[in-house]
Amino acid sequence: MTRITSVSLEHATDATRPLLEGVQKKIGFLPNVFRVLAHAPAVLASYLQNSAALGKTSLSATEKEAIFLATSQVNGCDYCLAAHTLFAGKAGLTRQEILSAREGRLDAYALLARQITESRGHLDSEQIAAARAAGINDAKIIEVIAHVASQTLTNYLNNAALTDIDFPAIDA
Repeated sequence: MTRITSVSLEHATDATRPLLEGVQKKIGFLPNVFRVLAHAPAVLASYLQNSAALGKTSLSATEKEAIFLATSQVNGCDYCLAAHTLFAGKAGLTRQEILSAREGRLDAYALLARQITESRGHLDSEQIAAARAAGINDAKIIEVIAHVASQTLTNYLNNAALTDIDFPAIDA
């Protein structure tokens, strides 16, 4: 059972209603994570602005989904794992690739995201060198860190709130 209730569109404030309507239009429905974020209008607005900016990074959709899956696996966020399993499939990842991404084994991006999340950003020189050897330049390393940080926010929120999962069930 959820510990922080979701805000319905009907009960959203004048500040959050247009933001929630924008999410609903973009995704096709209003996921509960945004309805929970709506309790804090500044945080919802900030998260949406950050997501829009990170949508413009040089990383591909599959690379981003691999990062989100690896981060969410380490952080134990069932909500985000369900959401990003769906989105990763839409981006073209197979069921096996999604499972590999969760474990940080799909590619260098998933591995780097897993290492960043597990170490809370304390990468060693060998990990940075391995990322570079795999073709991840400094700009992309920073982009991976930014995506991990953004994903960690929703992971922690959903873990604390026990947000009701409104995405298709996934394999554990």
